[in-house]
Amino acid sequence: MIRKNQKLPVKEFLLIGLVVLVLAGCTPQEQTNVMAVPALTALVEEPDIRIRTISTKSWLVTGGDVLVEVELINEPISAQLQISLNGTDITHEFNSVAERRAQALLVGLVEGDNTITAQLDGASHAASLEITNYPITGPIISGLQENPFYCQSEEFQLADGQMLGPAVDGNCSVEMQISYVYWSTEDEEFKPYRQFLGITPVDLGAISDSTGKEVPFIVRVETGTVNRAIYEIAMLHDPAEVEPDPWTRSQGWNGKLVYTHGGGCRRGWYQQGDHTGGVLRAGLLEKGYALTSSTLNVFGQNCNDLLASETHIMVKERFVEHYGEPIYTIATGSSGGSYQSHQTADNYPGVFDGIIVASSFPDVTSATIFTVSDSRLLNNYFTKTNVESFTLDQQQAVSGFGIWESIPNLSRGAARLDPIYESDTPEEEQGGEVNIPALESLRYDSATPEGVRATVYDHTVNVYDYVEGSFMVQRPLDNAGIQYGLAALNEGAITSQQFIDLNRDIGGFDRDMNHVAQRHQADAQARKRAIESGRILFGGAGLASTPILDYRTYNDHKEGGDIHMIVHQFSTRQRLMNVNGHADNHVMNVGGLWGYTDEEPDLGDLFDGMDDWLMTIKNDRSGAEPSALVVNAKPPYLNDNCWDNTGDTRKKLVMEQTFAGNSPCNMLYPAYPTARHVAGTPLANNIVSCQLKDITPADYSVSFTDEQYEELRSVFSEGVCDWSKGDASGARHQGTWISFGPSPVNRIQ
Repeated sequence: MIRKNQKLPVKEFLLIGLVVLVLAGCTPQEQTNVMAVPALTALVEEPDIRIRTISTKSWLVTGGDVLVEVELINEPISAQLQISLNGTDITHEFNSVAERRAQALLVGLVEGDNTITAQLDGASHAASLEITNYPITGPIISGLQENPFYCQSEEFQLADGQMLGPAVDGNCSVEMQISYVYWSTEDEEFKPYRQFLGITPVDLGAISDSTGKEVPFIVRVETGTVNRAIYEIAMLHDPAEVEPDPWTRSQGWNGKLVYTHGGGCRRGWYQQGDHTGGVLRAGLLEKGYALTSSTLNVFGQNCNDLLASETHIMVKERFVEHYGEPIYTIATGSSGGSYQSHQTADNYPGVFDGIIVASSFPDVTSATIFTVSDSRLLNNYFTKTNVESFTLDQQQAVSGFGIWESIPNLSRGAARLDPIYESDTPEEEQGGEVNIPALESLRYDSATPEGVRATVYDHTVNVYDYVEGSFMVQRPLDNAGIQYGLAALNEGAITSQQFIDLNRDIGGFDRDMNHVAQRHQADAQARKRAIESGRILFGGAGLASTPILDYRTYNDHKEGGDIHMIVHQFSTRQRLMNVNGHADNHVMNVGGLWGYTDEEPDLGDLFDGMDDWLMTIKNDRSGAEPSALVVNAKPPYLNDNCWDNTGDTRKKLVMEQTFAGNSPCNMLYPAYPTARHVAGTPLANNIVSCQLKDITPADYSVSFTDEQYEELRSVFSEGVCDWSKGDASGARHQGTWISFGPSPVNRIQ
């Protein structure tokens, strides 16, 4: 009998035992689309032996190393087993981790294809697995890397206050560093932990670990680089203990991982970034979680969800290779962090097992961009084109927003689409925003067509491709056929002539976001790619079997306006309902006190609820499909709710959250449409280019004079949106684990 963690002698058999459902003989494409295999693994099996990569997909290994597991399927036998890598015997490198399982961290992989083989003595067949290794600097699935790209490791502050230091190569790489901090009971913050002559800080905090044992509140933080990003990994660990590895876990770690994200989007390009989503979160560390994040998972530094997903995959691979496979991984983040959580969970299932998101949007490409671009059109119309005809109340009715101030506020948000910076441009019309001073002289303008275009679309060129013969990137942006103010007209908030004037003169944007008389139309390839690749959140792939806790502070009436409107979480829910038939795995929470303390307990409660949910899924042996299991496993106390904070004592109101209605939650936290919803788009708000139909009087609850009707027909000479027919591209989501290169596996067509 092999004892746990005993090294296997050369040629001695080893055994593996993680129950994973897999179809024998599946190609990688088939495996990734089998929803019954949610784990982030790749498997090959023979009748007696299985081999799997633990730390990542076998075709997406990076950095020359990978954590591998081998299993003998039958009862233990006395036969001999030999394992080789590229023809070299590596049996002795494996650690026994259970009666039938053994693992090894394979190092020294060659760039490109590698083969691991396992064979029993006397057997006629050997199990083998092809492993494709890429550089630690990337890319693997996001296509050609962005250039220019500015390293910022010298600006990055380590957990203990020291600076990370300069990059060692042109890919912004640094040597991995380990820092220690402790929780100060006096200052109630983390402070550098530097043991000297065995002296322990007098203000060192202590917490109880998952077993109830008291441990010092000391946190180990690993910092390094992958995919040109700086990453951090934090977990409870006393440096007096043995250094953790995949088989020697820190006593303070509960075995569970949280991946944090940063928000934003504007200015988020051409840079490494100088901070991550934050790993020193006392409330989560106190619960025993390990935390990880990277600079390219802060959208204010990288507004590209495909690159963010690639970084998720690579950072999690580092974590697993250094610390072992977590029991589960939760993604969490607000605003731009919600995009990343949603889209990686849907498009690359298995990287995250559950997501806890705040101030959420479905994605940046549709909900956010459609809303800010329409807001800029409206702001221009009301402040320049037609200044006198619409009252502020009428302007607000056309926009749909809860307060008028959100029109100019969100117009400023359209800077992420605008490549032109001009010092004398009003803030609501500004563009060309960059974080890196060196980029200011490189910005695109009419005299520098090859200059840096600081926009979401240009940052995502690998998805959308260039406009032929130019340095500009194609756009999935369209307002042809949109009847701005339609609901406001039908509700009597604006007149028939105001409706005609608005739609005649609102215009569109050229490729530099200049206002033009014509409506703008999406490039056919860009709108197709946005849908096929999941840049516009689908919701029916990985998210169909992912627990989602969606929480927010209500901002629809925030002074000065705010982009984080509650309608966007209802758009996400509607997408889930459209493709899955329900959204029972999506729980909304509004108006709570979002912390981990007795005074603000609600975020801690969400993490506890997610833990119950995920552990129930993990321990389930029913054999139910993952999409059914996620619903069956949901704890009965996790339900939609809102908080009534109007009295002396706050009250939790448990009820379904709906976009429209007259429930107490609807009264406390009313949801408002966007301008595109006012124009008739479905709540899901995922149509780039609507299909057109002839205008008809039946669409309007008001009448037009004959002259007005003819004018309206002239305004919409090619037709108006028929939102019921879906996107004009006819495109559909292409599936999970899509690649834009260099990996050829699941390469988008």
